[in-house]
Amino acid sequence: MKATISVLGRFHAFYLAAQLAKRGGLHRLLTSYPAWEAEKYGVPRKHIQSLLWQEIVKRAWENLPRRVRPDWNLQFYWMERYDRRAARSFDPKADLFVGWNGTSLYQMQRARDAGIPTIVVRGNAHMLTQIELLTEEFGRFGPVPQYHPRTIEKSVAEYEAADYIQILSSFARRTFLEHGVPEEKLIQVPLGSSLDEFSPVPKEDDTFRIMHCGRVSLQKGIHYLLEAWSALKLKNAELWLVGPVDEEIRPFLERHAAPSVVVHGAKRQSELAWFYSQCNAFCLASIQDGFGVVLGQAMACGLPAIATINSGGPDIVTEGTDGFIVPIRDPDALGEKILWCYENRDACAEMGKAARRKTVEELRGWDAYGERIYAAYERILASGRR
Repeated sequence: MKATISVLGRFHAFYLAAQLAKRGGLHRLLTSYPAWEAEKYGVPRKHIQSLLWQEIVKRAWENLPRRVRPDWNLQFYWMERYDRRAARSFDPKADLFVGWNGTSLYQMQRARDAGIPTIVVRGNAHMLTQIELLTEEFGRFGPVPQYHPRTIEKSVAEYEAADYIQILSSFARRTFLEHGVPEEKLIQVPLGSSLDEFSPVPKEDDTFRIMHCGRVSLQKGIHYLLEAWSALKLKNAELWLVGPVDEEIRPFLERHAAPSVVVHGAKRQSELAWFYSQCNAFCLASIQDGFGVVLGQAMACGLPAIATINSGGPDIVTEGTDGFIVPIRDPDALGEKILWCYENRDACAEMGKAARRKTVEELRGWDAYGERIYAAYERILASGRR
C-alpha cells in the first residue's frame, strides 16, 4: 500500500498518517500545516509535503481586525484554493488517495485519471443532515449561520465522485444511508485516543463534577446541559466546561451563571488528563457530532460517559456499564443521568473503572484504529472495485 493523505489543516489526519507510516503504507501526507507539526504525531518527515503558504495567508486574513476586514464569507475560497494547489502536487505513484471532505474534488479527479481508488473522509454527518440539524438549532435562538452554497455543493459532489466514504460512527452511517448512499460505499472506523496521554491521575478533592470538553457551542448542546445542571441545584458540585467558547452560547452562560458553573476555556491537550481526573463523569450533549474523540479521552481517564445518540457515543459506550446514551435536545434525560451519578458515587466510580478497562482492552487507542483502518484500505486494494 502507498496511500496519499490530503488535509487542509490537521483534524485526525496526522494520526491516520502516522498509523499508516508505522505499517509501511504511507506514500505522502499533504497538509497546509508545517511539517514539524505533523512530525510531532509520528509522521516521518520524508513523507510530508507542507503547503504552508495556504495556512499563512488564511490565518493572516482571519487575524485582521474586524474593522478593516470586509465581511466576506471566504470558507469556500480557502477550501477551493487548497484543493487546486494540492491537485497540482498530486503524485500518481500512490495507489490510494484519501482526502478530507470539501477539499478533495480536484485531487480525486487526478487520482481517478491515474486509476487510483479514492476515499473521501467525512468527520461529521452527511453535509445536508448537518446543515438541517444546525439550521434548526440556531433558528430557535437567533441568526442561522450562513453556509457557502458552493461548499455544500462541492461536499456532496465529492460523495458522488469518491469510490468510498470514510465515516466515524453509526450516527454518520445512518445519515448517509438516509441520503441514498450505497452501504457498500461506506467505511466506518471509530477514532482512537492516546492511552499514553490519557490515564487517571489522583482526584484532589471530594467535589462532585461533571465535565464537558470541546467547543462550548450550540452544536455541542451546551445550552441543554446548562439547563439540566441549573435545574438540579446540587450541593458541593460543579459543572466544568473546558474548551473555546463560541459567541452564540454566551447568552446561555449568562442566563445560567452560577458559582457551580466553571468555564475553563481552551486548554492544551497535555493538560486535559488532569481536568478529566478531577471530575466524576463526562457529558457530551452534542446535537451533531460525527464522533466525539473526547469520549475516548474521558473514558481512558476513568470517567463514565453520558453522550447523545448523535455523538458517536453508541459505538463505544455500553449503556449502564460504562456510561449512558440519551436523546438530543433533552435536558431532562441529561439531568436524570447526572443525578444518578451524583447520588450513586460508588457505582459511578465502578462505571468509570469499566470505561478505563474498555479503552485499554477493547478500544486500545490509536494503534487499534491503525489496525482497523489499514485492514479496511487493504481490502479496498485487494478487491479492485472502483
